[in-house]
Amino acid sequence: MRLLVTLYYWVVFVVSISVGLVLAALLTLVTLPFDGQRRALHWLICHWGHQYLKVWPGWSTRVEHRERLPQEPCIIIANHQSMADIIAVLGLYYPFKFVSKASLFGVPGLGWLMKGAKYVSVERGRPKSTHEMMETCRRWLRAGMSVMIFPEGTYAPDGRLLPFKAGAFVLAMEEKVPIAPVVLEGTPALIWEDGPWLSPRAKIRVTVQEPLSVEALGSDPEAAAAKVRQQYAEWTAKKA
Repeated sequence: MRLLVTLYYWVVFVVSISVGLVLAALLTLVTLPFDGQRRALHWLICHWGHQYLKVWPGWSTRVEHRERLPQEPCIIIANHQSMADIIAVLGLYYPFKFVSKASLFGVPGLGWLMKGAKYVSVERGRPKSTHEMMETCRRWLRAGMSVMIFPEGTYAPDGRLLPFKAGAFVLAMEEKVPIAPVVLEGTPALIWEDGPWLSPRAKIRVTVQEPLSVEALGSDPEAAAAKVRQQYAEWTAKKA
């Protein structure tokens, strides 16, 4: 059954992404003169991409409390469990710029969309790349655009919650914007790590928690990262 689901999904993906790339190119051309932030392309990516979690009848996805997302620019953070997390977060239908590992920007089709939408790349373990990523995020926040970061940086093979890096909290404190925590559940049941094998059954939930103000974060990014990580440990344990 796993083989059948995997083959079915990748056939649907390959066929549909061709249509999606054409639509993305046309939309970019039409909106280029007045949409320098690529909000329209991001809207298409969100609404198109999130549908891939619904192409098999054994999969279900719920997104809860979108209304909690701030009206002003913010930093969205989420726990990281698998490659499917990115598709799940698209279901927020909220304007933001992803921070993603640089290797994804080189994937045909996917990388083109990410570059076109002006998402933010970072190479793990390279301080210069991390510095450039932080500066790019600052520019987006100052331009009124939210950014989305996985504070763990990657996901653990055993599914445990990794330590949170302080970068997102440094940005929040220095740019005086709130943190919007998002809890992801169930994505490892759909796809293990980077795939390609998919499960015939998966129940995914995306829950937006109450935003954390700059005042609530305090002045120590490391302490804030540890504190919020503990909240994630409690949120995921309660819903396990």
